[in-house]
Amino acid sequence: MKLPTFITAAPPLLTPSRVRLAYAVAVATDALQFVLGPIGWVGADEILDVAATALIWRVLGFHPLLLPTFLVELLPITDMLPTWTGCVALVIGQRRRQQLGPPPPGGGPVIDV
Repeated sequence: MKLPTFITAAPPLLTPSRVRLAYAVAVATDALQFVLGPIGWVGADEILDVAATALIWRVLGFHPLLLPTFLVELLPITDMLPTWTGCVALVIGQRRRQQLGPPPPGGGPVIDV
């Protein structure tokens, strides 16, 4: 089975502005859901979750952690937790590790000429 190209495409390079924008979207979504939680109208949380998923996906690229975060947000009470912020932190941490590349071979010192 072949995966769609938006899943297999290389993620965009992490830049400080992309990281700030992803955190801003996540924190704003979590804050709005916390504030609107008890008084929010039906469907507002789901609209925020769809928007957060789309924006974070656009800024950071597709990552499998976005899907369970979206599904957890559909459960009652969990929208009061900062799940989007946690998801963005995990995705950024994993992407930074990927962009650093593998460690140098061998256990000895590396001589850079």
